Amino acid sequence: MDRTIRTILYYWIEKEIPQIKTRDVDLTRYLQMTPKKIIVVTGFRRTGKTFLLYGLIKDLLKGLSKEEVIHIDFNDERIPPDTTFLTELIPVIRSTFEKKTQFLFLDELQEMTDWSRWLRRIHDQKDLRLFLTGSSSKVSSREIPTELRGRALEVEIFPLSFKEFLNYKGISLNLDHIEFREMEYATLRRNLDEYLKYGGMPEVVDSPSSMKVEILQEYFRTVVGRDIVERYNVQNEAALKAMLLLLLNSTRYSVSKLHNTLKSQGHSVGKSTLFTYLEYVESSYFMHNVKIFSFNVKDPLQYPRKQYFIDNGFLTALSTTFGKDIGRSYENCVAIELLRRGLREKLSYWRDDRGWEVDFVIRSDGKVSQLIQVCSDLDRPDTVSREIRSLIKASKELDCDDLLIIGGDRDKVEVIKGSQLHFIPLWKYLLEHEEAGILRS
Repeated sequence: MDRTIRTILYYWIEKEIPQIKTRDVDLTRYLQMTPKKIIVVTGFRRTGKTFLLYGLIKDLLKGLSKEEVIHIDFNDERIPPDTTFLTELIPVIRSTFEKKTQFLFLDELQEMTDWSRWLRRIHDQKDLRLFLTGSSSKVSSREIPTELRGRALEVEIFPLSFKEFLNYKGISLNLDHIEFREMEYATLRRNLDEYLKYGGMPEVVDSPSSMKVEILQEYFRTVVGRDIVERYNVQNEAALKAMLLLLLNSTRYSVSKLHNTLKSQGHSVGKSTLFTYLEYVESSYFMHNVKIFSFNVKDPLQYPRKQYFIDNGFLTALSTTFGKDIGRSYENCVAIELLRRGLREKLSYWRDDRGWEVDFVIRSDGKVSQLIQVCSDLDRPDTVSREIRSLIKASKELDCDDLLIIGGDRDKVEVIKGSQLHFIPLWKYLLEHEEAGILRS
């Protein structure tokens, strides 16, 4: 084991850190924070978590050596998953290097046996600052092991925001009255269309159009095979994949409906197993569900949930309905933006007994603070009338006056039937927010 650890360490010393593209996530604030915390960078795989660490490491190496700043990727096939590697890691580091290690960056540590107890012990020694990444909710603030509670801060990373997407492509726009400058506006809309279609996974953004779908499909296979099937020892992989394809090709689900459809397709899988599979899918950050809003605690458990996927590109690469319903790509994009803004626990949707619906209900301090309707086509009077009517009905029922309609080209406030509605284009809404990482303790 000593030899294995030294091999990994020398590999790090010789490793050339790749070029980093700037993102709107600032991890430098955590380098010297007091009291000292374990910084846990979480999110869907390939969203750029490791590269964010590389960026931080590059800053540190301006004044420190690689002996003082060590990075280890636990996806390395040379690292055995047993506890011996972790037990011997720090002693071997100290016996190998003359300089004292100050920062330890660990990728996918949660794959190791007893990782959380080891991490607490190392953290409590006070002489190391720890940063780790994870693509499983096992390291998130929702599921982090008891021994790490109070010791860790989670920074959740999403695919590129639209602002980051533009920066990645080297596009700089003066957004003041951009709709009046025809060439810049055309560039903005063309890139928004690409963002809606292929999403913001960094590698996909940097790839030619001919490769984007292929890369996204490979990500999907990796998530299913590695992050779900292998990690949780799923026995019925066919049923899991069939369930995911049903979810990708619909806008809401109930376990009963999923069960009946899968049964008709010849898959033998129980409802309790489907509940478990859905938990696995969410634990990989691939999908997020939104419950119906109700003042009755029991109601959200009885109604279908709406599902949103971590990146619009997966709808393009995997859904047979994509392209036929542009409204879904708008809504999925806004849903991920709301999650990016830290509203996961405050998010629901509204629907009444007659089928009138509002896409997003935002709760704050025990009451409804905002209602959001997403509409890709505000040029059709019947569409606009339906969306506005739903908003106004929900506004009266939920006692909320902050009404927002995202989509189209309007950017103004209108008073309709006594209610004040704010219309905003999708591109402008997406560019309003600066920070791309969400901090949780």
